[in-house]
Amino acid sequence: MTPTAGSSRNTKQGGATAAARRRATAKERAEAERRAERRKRQIAWSGAALAVLVVAGGGIYLAARNSGSSGTSAGSSSSAPVVGGDLHTVTVIGNRLFVGGHAAVAVSRDGGKQWKDVSSLQGADAMGWAQTPDAVLVGGHPGLFRSTDGGATFTKVTGAGAVADAHALGGTGKTLYVGSPQSGLLASTDGGLTWKVRNAQAGRSMMGSILVDPADPAELIAPDMSEGMMSSSDGGRTWKSLGGPMGAMAAAWNPKDTQQIIAAGMNGAELSTDGGTTWKQADLPQGASAVAYAPDGKTLYAGVLDGQSARVYRSTDGGTTWKATA
Repeated sequence: MTPTAGSSRNTKQGGATAAARRRATAKERAEAERRAERRKRQIAWSGAALAVLVVAGGGIYLAARNSGSSGTSAGSSSSAPVVGGDLHTVTVIGNRLFVGGHAAVAVSRDGGKQWKDVSSLQGADAMGWAQTPDAVLVGGHPGLFRSTDGGATFTKVTGAGAVADAHALGGTGKTLYVGSPQSGLLASTDGGLTWKVRNAQAGRSMMGSILVDPADPAELIAPDMSEGMMSSSDGGRTWKSLGGPMGAMAAAWNPKDTQQIIAAGMNGAELSTDGGTTWKQADLPQGASAVAYAPDGKTLYAGVLDGQSARVYRSTDGGTTWKATA
């Protein structure tokens, strides 16, 4: 039977209504996630501020309690790194593989077989990473942290380079971008020394790594918890939807072929081989919330939260098969 014009309009209206409902649901989930993160941050900071007076041998000692402690020392190694109640990021910088969560960050120098806590990032809530010619930056609820020794140690960024509540971060060369629920989309053209607002509304629900084209730093792709994957061709001033998984929380592209993009969202993961024009379901390990490519473009990593720890998996065939790193 040939559909009538009225039935066609009804179908279109029904599809639009369904899409609107999906967007509304994703926005509600994103807001719930932000509220949960704020509560966790408040609990973490209040716990770290508590102190206990201990009397021993006639002396009085002040011991601070660190709620983000994993029970292992900063120099200890573990096959399952402790990250806290959330796993936000997996990233590769040089020969270092990082996993970051609400409470802690861990690093591996052997592809994920052994891990060590990054003590200078305890409580940093690593949600996005970026690298400049002379620094590594990571952002989270407390703000930005910078390393000038390749990611071995980090210090909190203060002064003109400080950004409050950095949920998304990315860059190339000296050009950096931050998505902040407080300030919107910020940009820096001096390696993060100073920042300017590019769009006060966009960026508020972005999370994870902002993908920045090395050949053109004005070309951006970012995961957005309210929309899915978003793109900008004018340095973050305007944005359009690319589709991909709803409630997108993490994304990575192949550094050897940036047309290959993988994104993880609240309801699974999707893969694009044409720069985000079309998407198909991706086979990540069950529960994966973070993804990253190694610089060689052949190795793909995925992170899964297991209690308070991260389980990291590796694929060398484009995500078809996966194997635990440890």
